[in-house]
Amino acid sequence: MSTERPQIGLACNLESRDSDAVPEEVERLEEFADFHYREFNERSDWYSAPPPNEAVDSELIEFARGLDGLIVCHGSPRVTGSILDAAPRVRIVGELEGDRFAQRIDAEAAAMRGVRAVDTTNGSSYGVAEWALAMGMIGLRNAGFLFRRLIAGDYLWEDRDEWTKDPGYQKAELTGRTVGLIGAGHIGRRLLELLKPFRVSAFVHDPYVPRELADIYDVTFTSLDNVLSLSEVVFCLAPHTPATEGMIGAREISSMRPGTVFVNVSRGVIVDSNALIERLRLNDMIASLDVFDPEPIPVDSPIRDLPNVFLTPHIAGVNALGGARFFSLMVDEMRRFFSGHETRYDLLPRTLANRRGEEPGSLRDWV
Repeated sequence: MSTERPQIGLACNLESRDSDAVPEEVERLEEFADFHYREFNERSDWYSAPPPNEAVDSELIEFARGLDGLIVCHGSPRVTGSILDAAPRVRIVGELEGDRFAQRIDAEAAAMRGVRAVDTTNGSSYGVAEWALAMGMIGLRNAGFLFRRLIAGDYLWEDRDEWTKDPGYQKAELTGRTVGLIGAGHIGRRLLELLKPFRVSAFVHDPYVPRELADIYDVTFTSLDNVLSLSEVVFCLAPHTPATEGMIGAREISSMRPGTVFVNVSRGVIVDSNALIERLRLNDMIASLDVFDPEPIPVDSPIRDLPNVFLTPHIAGVNALGGARFFSLMVDEMRRFFSGHETRYDLLPRTLANRRGEEPGSLRDWV
C-alpha cells in the first residue's frame, strides 16, 4: 500500500457540506488523508439521477483527477463511467445522502473499472430503528388513545372495569411477544439489536438479504402473509420501490389478527391508506404511524381522529445527529479502504435490485 496520504474530496452543495461534514468529522478524516471540497449545485432528487451536464461534468472531472477517493452528496453531478475514465486515480466513490437509492453513482460502471462504490445514507437508520421500537411500545400501551382521553379531561382510573378491558392494559408489555419485520435492511437489523433484551420471537420478510442473517439474529425468515398474520407487533421497514408501492393492501391488512399493533416508519405509499383506515375503524387493532399517504396528512383525513392511532409527522430519521453520522460513517469507510480493509456499505447487485424493485437474482454478480 502506498505511504502517500490519500487525497479525498467532497462534491456537493454548501447546505450538505455544512450539515454533514462537521468540523470534528473532517478532523478525523484528516488524521489519515488530505480533504478537499468543491461546491456543486446540480438538481437533487431521491428517485432519479441528476441530468447530464457537460460543463458541470467537466468541472467534476477536473476536481476528481487529483483524488484517490470521491464523496458525493446533494448538488453533485452523477459519477459516470466516462468521469471515472477521466479520473483514473479515484479508487473509491461514496454517496452520503441518497435516501438509499444512490442516484449520484453509476455503481455498475464503477465496478467494471475496479472502483469501490459505497453509500452511508443508512446514517439516518439509527434514529428510525429507535423510533420504531418506541412506536411499537406506544401501540402496545394504546398510548395514543390514552393521551386523547387525558387531554379531553378524562381519567380512566375512575372506571377500573373500563380500563382493564383496554388493549393497553391487556397487552402492555413487549417482552416475550411475537414481532414481525417487513424489511431487514439497516433499519431492520438495528431494530433487531434493540429488541434483544425483550426476548421476542421474530418473523422477518425480506427477499433481498442473505439467509445467514436468520442464524446471526435468531429470526425466522418467512412470507409477507406469515409476518402479518402471525405477529402481535408488525413493523413496516421496507423502502419505497416499484415493487413495494401498495404492497400492503386490503387483503394484507385484513390478515392481521385482532389486537395487532401495526407500526410504519418507512413510507406511507407502501400501505393502502383507505384500506388501513377501514380496518382501524373496526377498532380491533392499533396503528402507530410516522408516515402516511398522502403527506402531509390532510387536515380532514379520518386517520387524524381515530382513537386507536398514534401519529407523528415523518420525523423518525430526522434529527441533528443524522447528518453528521452520514459523514462519520463515510470517514470510517474511507479509513477502512485506505488501510487495506473491506468496506461495509458496498453498492452491490443485490442492494440495487432491492432499491429498484427488481427480482433479487436478476442482476449478475460484478467481477
